[in-house]
Amino acid sequence: MKIFDMFWEYRDYFFVGLKNTLLLAAIAVVGGFILGIIISLLRMSRWSILRFIGTAWVEIFRGTPMLVQLLIIHYGFATAFNIKFTVFESGSLTLILNSSAYLAEIFRAGIQGVDRGQTEAARSLGMTGPMTMRHIVLPQALKSVLPAIGNEFVTVIKESSIVYVIGAGEIMYQTNTIITMTYDGMTPNLIAAIMYFVLTFTLSKILNAFERKLSNRDKR
Repeated sequence: MKIFDMFWEYRDYFFVGLKNTLLLAAIAVVGGFILGIIISLLRMSRWSILRFIGTAWVEIFRGTPMLVQLLIIHYGFATAFNIKFTVFESGSLTLILNSSAYLAEIFRAGIQGVDRGQTEAARSLGMTGPMTMRHIVLPQALKSVLPAIGNEFVTVIKESSIVYVIGAGEIMYQTNTIITMTYDGMTPNLIAAIMYFVLTFTLSKILNAFERKLSNRDKR
């Protein structure tokens, strides 16, 4: 079949795109995870200025298109402040910032879902606020929101395709390169779609298996 022939002929392009897509997604999720926890804590701070910063962060990055964020970071910063990023740095930074806003709300919901009685019990045992958050609240909150974190990872893999507009060599960039060489606008895009589907489907199954394992461990 033509689709298999084209994939095999241009496999090096597709595999490079696959590698870069996975790397972008991994960086975005790890960076977004760390930053998201920080932003969620700012959102729940007792100080209004920190709550304002956390709220503004979430609203700005959730309320504006990722494409606009990407163009501002890659082109806007270069022209306005002479801050120049490589295409990979711009893509990674955009995905991290955008993902952190969504993960911050996921973490906030998880933290607020932890029973207050456990916090009060920890305080009665002499644990400080930061100790209680680190050892009691966060582990339970992260466990409860694990499915939502997994869904965000799947979303980031798909959204990473947007960075092709600045020339990052992920799947869609390599696909467009192949289209330019072959003048075939259908087959390369079908291959890209299959690759994205395989990635997200496989990741979803792995996450589901991990969740079941945690649930079985809790039942014991």
